[in-house]
Amino acid sequence: MKYALVTAALAVATALSVQADEGQWQPYQLAELQTELSKAGIEIPGKQLADLSQYPMNAIVSLGYCSASFVSGQGLVVTNHHCGYNAIQNNSTKDNNLIEKGFLAKTLKEELPAGPQERLYITEQVLDVTEQVTASLAGLTGAERYEAIEMARKNLIKACEADPNYRCSVVSFHHGLQYFQIKQLMLQDVRLVYAPSESVGNFGGDIDNFEYPRHTGDYTFLRGYVGKDGKPAPYAEDNVPYQPTSFLKVNASGVREGDGILLAGYPGQTSRYRLADEIAFAADWQYPAMVKTYQQMINSIDRLGAADGELKVKYASVVKSHNNRMKKLQGLLDGFKVTDIHAIKLEREQQLNQWIKADPSRASYQQALLELAKVVDAEQTFTQQTYYFENAKRSDLLNAASTLYRLAQEQQKPDAEREMGYQDRDLPMIKARLARLEKSYAEAMDIELWSEQLAEYAAQPEAVRVAELDAALGLTAGMTQAQIKVLLQKLYAQSKLASTEGRLAWLGQKAEAFEQSDDAFIRLAVAIAGKNKALELQDKELKGQIAVVRPAYMQAIIAYNKEQGKPVYPDANSTLRITYGTVDGYPAKDGVYKTPFTSVKGMIAKRQAEYPFNLPQKLVDAYNQGKTDGYFYADLAASTESPWYCGIFTCPQAKKTAFNSVPVNFLSSADTTGGNSGSAVMNARGELVGLNFDSTYESITKDWYFNPEITRAIHVDIRFMLWMMQDVDGADNLLSEMTIVR
Repeated sequence: MKYALVTAALAVATALSVQADEGQWQPYQLAELQTELSKAGIEIPGKQLADLSQYPMNAIVSLGYCSASFVSGQGLVVTNHHCGYNAIQNNSTKDNNLIEKGFLAKTLKEELPAGPQERLYITEQVLDVTEQVTASLAGLTGAERYEAIEMARKNLIKACEADPNYRCSVVSFHHGLQYFQIKQLMLQDVRLVYAPSESVGNFGGDIDNFEYPRHTGDYTFLRGYVGKDGKPAPYAEDNVPYQPTSFLKVNASGVREGDGILLAGYPGQTSRYRLADEIAFAADWQYPAMVKTYQQMINSIDRLGAADGELKVKYASVVKSHNNRMKKLQGLLDGFKVTDIHAIKLEREQQLNQWIKADPSRASYQQALLELAKVVDAEQTFTQQTYYFENAKRSDLLNAASTLYRLAQEQQKPDAEREMGYQDRDLPMIKARLARLEKSYAEAMDIELWSEQLAEYAAQPEAVRVAELDAALGLTAGMTQAQIKVLLQKLYAQSKLASTEGRLAWLGQKAEAFEQSDDAFIRLAVAIAGKNKALELQDKELKGQIAVVRPAYMQAIIAYNKEQGKPVYPDANSTLRITYGTVDGYPAKDGVYKTPFTSVKGMIAKRQAEYPFNLPQKLVDAYNQGKTDGYFYADLAASTESPWYCGIFTCPQAKKTAFNSVPVNFLSSADTTGGNSGSAVMNARGELVGLNFDSTYESITKDWYFNPEITRAIHVDIRFMLWMMQDVDGADNLLSEMTIVR
């Protein structure tokens, strides 16, 4: 498809010289980056990458929380093992634990439903709708401005979703300076096809998370299905594989050090245009508070899971997600200590201020900066005031009750006037979330996690606590977790929401039925609903104020960077992006240079008897028996420039060293963040050579600041995946389905 013309304020962004490999580019911008693509050795024309109807971009898909890509004409999709974890967990029990065993469907009939919430989203159209969203905003601020933007978004989405097979969104770019409408075909029937055992897909576990050298086979295969008419449909046994417009070729030769690569996916959120004060708040208060919360939950899940195998399986996906977030947050805090990003941002803000003051015509930018600082301060105060109350609602059953009651309230309004998330279009996903609890909820765990956070909440000053919650639960200041558990156990005994049938029975009920209910969790949801709405209105007021001043600030940044010859790309916002880079190692610290490839040889050397460093014996046997020199195996060599032996210092006469093993992981300088998990890593011709799955620990702060010297993404090598499929797991049926080239 073709992108609409961008606004004049943003058109400058791609006309500038690109520095290093920084940039999470919107596809349309690649048409203007041809010179830089050529320098990186990319053979695909930028105009082709900008067109979502052409190869390879028409093969890139989203799971809604991770990235993926089609690799066959029968809807076969490859993504990360950790991205397919929900699907694996959904089909696991204590007695048939597919997480531990792995899974391979040798036929279509053996493929398993991924779960009621799982979707595949295929982006087909992206349109600039800035004028439609902002046309009626003149003079509006605060909650009024927020609501006006939301109404414009809802109207556009409704028109876009005239065909119910599509899911549309209207997304802010450059923090409200521009809006794009994203139209995606939504496949509702997703099935698990193949996943290696956790000992391969999560080798090293949380110990190695964000670390390098890495030896993790983080890959899984799913498949999208449709009805017999070729249109998206809910799961049914007689559905047929979806036939995508295109799919990625797989290059079994992989890449070498110095090769240019493309990476396409759906990065989550970055904060590269935030103020220095926002970094200080994150480093000094927000991230430490979040680390404490996640660590508490992780400890509780691990403790209860160790004593009960069923609980361990049910909460496997939850604890994995918590561990990942917690380590990333800790990495951000450590990174802030190593690199003074706050000082870097302050210096840049001072330079921007000097540029603004140099020309009286830029006075409006100065006012925007002053106003932005005020609203940011108010936002931070709001975050501190509400943090513990939000955590005090961390019960799966309370969340279900609150969602159901809010839905009943919203359904009293015309659909167009309802809050986003509670419209008719949202009902299937709400129902799916309620049903999904069947596989991921247990009363004992819910009580443990909830009581722990309520004890933290009860320890806070009175100004932070919420009278409605205290009264409904009978909480008093300073109550212990043990005392709170006694209160909570009565609630669970007086509720039917623990069953899927009990939850789904409330769909379609009137608000009055909730208000007259004697179900303990429904009563609690009703009791705190007013406070929730009041805080929501306060949040809208702040967001509406931000929607005035943040876009003006971005205009100043774009104008300033234009004069400096620097690129301007939007912060990541979970929409389709392309980045490019080079296969390369990095100087991790004084005397330590980390090389770009790891191997099965190193993987086996690293193994231990217990998780997370145990390995399937069949993998070890295949390697030791020399089953490594087939179609999917090739030697790697370090280039003569690579300082393998000299730390961060260049060797005068470095020699090539044969890399006589199957490659497992490799590094590149591609610009990635959360959400890029599962992103296709492609060679210069757009052929699949790996999957993105992580960043190095030194790179975690790239969400705030991109340092080209040390920022590296970690990818699973296609050669390892193909070797596993051919010589270890026997996935010949999938190998024959894919188009494999050299």
